[in-house]
Amino acid sequence: MRLILPCLFILLLPACGTREKQDTFKREQEQWEQERIARLKSDSGWLNLAGLYWLEEGENTFGSDSSNRIVFPAKAPARMGKYILRGDSLRFMPEDGAGIMNGGVPATEMAIRPDRTGNVMGSGSLAWFIIERGGRYAIRLRDFENPALKEFRGIESFEADRKWNVPAEFRAFPEPVEMLIATVTGSVEKNLCPGILRFEAGGKRLELHPVLAGDRLFIIFADETNGLETYGGGRFLYTELPGKDSTVMIDFNRAYNPPCAFTPFATCPLPPRENILPVRIEAGEKFGGH
Repeated sequence: MRLILPCLFILLLPACGTREKQDTFKREQEQWEQERIARLKSDSGWLNLAGLYWLEEGENTFGSDSSNRIVFPAKAPARMGKYILRGDSLRFMPEDGAGIMNGGVPATEMAIRPDRTGNVMGSGSLAWFIIERGGRYAIRLRDFENPALKEFRGIESFEADRKWNVPAEFRAFPEPVEMLIATVTGSVEKNLCPGILRFEAGGKRLELHPVLAGDRLFIIFADETNGLETYGGGRFLYTELPGKDSTVMIDFNRAYNPPCAFTPFATCPLPPRENILPVRIEAGEKFGGH
């Protein structure tokens, strides 16, 4: 027995190590999923979007009254003010007595710079700001009492599996190249692609073209589950930047739906042709459940 017990202990070590890794993997995946849901439901998330209104050249009056060029939901004041667009110059003029707030103080006439948090206006449960997409400007409206927040039931996903956390070889370009990515609104976004990720999945050698996103790589991809189990417009995925050995781990378990899967008021990029994978990626978020 003295000889047998140590041998059994040695044989059990690999199994224990594997179980520990699996438990850690599941725990980290669950935490990622919880944080993902929290972001969706947050004030800056996608579930509270209530409108997307494209501005036209000249005066764009807005409010709940149907006489406005831009008609807000019924809970908004009848006439709230106007945005005046002249070329690439934009000004905001509130209606007297509309009660619009900007940063906790009554809003006043001001020049507007798109996609800036300092330009967020508010009235009751509504908040809005200006976005710029492909040279066009739009009001993005939030409603912090949006029914979608209460109706949300989570996101169905494939069962997480470590086999879908795959190593990829990063082949850098001499210099990042400009990559044009179409959006659902018909505009085209310019991004910088630093190189190619090469890896194996579904029994095939595959490639993805990521774009730079701060200190990470961002991937917009499609696969053969799209339009069936997963969202038809593809999915998104982040990875870390390559290490010294030019290896990047692509964890498809963290592939997630674009905002357009949750709201018609988003302006999502679409997968470029380089990132349409001829395999089924049975990992990450599905389309059902929300």
